[in-house]
Amino acid sequence: MATIKDIAKVAGVSIATVSRVLNFDDKLTVPDATKQRIFEAAEELNYTKKTEKNVKKSTYKVAIANWYTEKEEVLDPYYLSIRMAIEKKCASENIEVVKLSPFFTTYIKEVDGIIAIGKFGHMEVEKLRTVSESIVFVDSSPESEVYDSVVCDLKYATINIVNYLDGLGHKNIGFISGAEYVNGNKEIFVDRRERTYKEEMHARGVDYKEKVYIGEFTPQSGYELMKRALGDKNKVTAYIIANDSMAIGAYRAISEAGLKIPEDISVVSYNDNITSQFIVPALTTVKIHMEFMGETAVELMIEKLKDGREIAKKIVIPTKLIKRDSCAKLN
Repeated sequence: MATIKDIAKVAGVSIATVSRVLNFDDKLTVPDATKQRIFEAAEELNYTKKTEKNVKKSTYKVAIANWYTEKEEVLDPYYLSIRMAIEKKCASENIEVVKLSPFFTTYIKEVDGIIAIGKFGHMEVEKLRTVSESIVFVDSSPESEVYDSVVCDLKYATINIVNYLDGLGHKNIGFISGAEYVNGNKEIFVDRRERTYKEEMHARGVDYKEKVYIGEFTPQSGYELMKRALGDKNKVTAYIIANDSMAIGAYRAISEAGLKIPEDISVVSYNDNITSQFIVPALTTVKIHMEFMGETAVELMIEKLKDGREIAKKIVIPTKLIKRDSCAKLN
């Protein structure tokens, strides 16, 4: 496991700067480029490269369509991890990578395929199709009968979280998440985490309607939503938070309210970004294998281009609940 000292050395910054960036300290004034360099260094040090022998090198040219901007990647490194894994895998396969700008306004011609990272509706799919018919989606699966896709099993992950908290005695569980939109930001993307949480609460006969808070997938939004939730005094003893970045913001709100994690409130989130192991208390979170998702997407692209496979594949990557210190048994 990489240490903050290791990350600081690779990124060429101080240990204090690394610590504050990984904890999303909004009072720190450093350029976004520096923040991104720190997150990339962290990913680099934690990335385990597979040894591949006798791999026949390819000469393909693939475009990466990234749903997030570089600034958004810094606030939520989930997609940064996937993108870096794709770029590393392409480099190991001698695949040339070009980038499609957000909203696909950059004109690119003569690419063999596209790996699209993020959430996409039919409008975005149509734009991508004008660049190439060979598309692999990562983290969403639009038109799954036509296009390959790689997603993680968020339904199982959420059921696992609820069962874990229930086993600790938590019945009154809240949910904090962000909203995502497709089709020109006009249509909300249905979040599997939120839907499964509601299904699980309903199955247990728990009224969840006043315990769901939706904002953006950023630390600031996590802070604001948790502050609002605590103000509602709804007697929630545990919160499921949709990503680690939001959870860090929620930590700050809980601390400012004079409460402690996990003594007063238990917290579980998703992703297991590099940040989750450095905050105090260490964050219980769902391990999503971002690197493996990126590698798998490249493998699907190579297979499709090499063999001309016509039947689409949808690969669902399992998750794992990493139990750390942010949850406690309810007395």
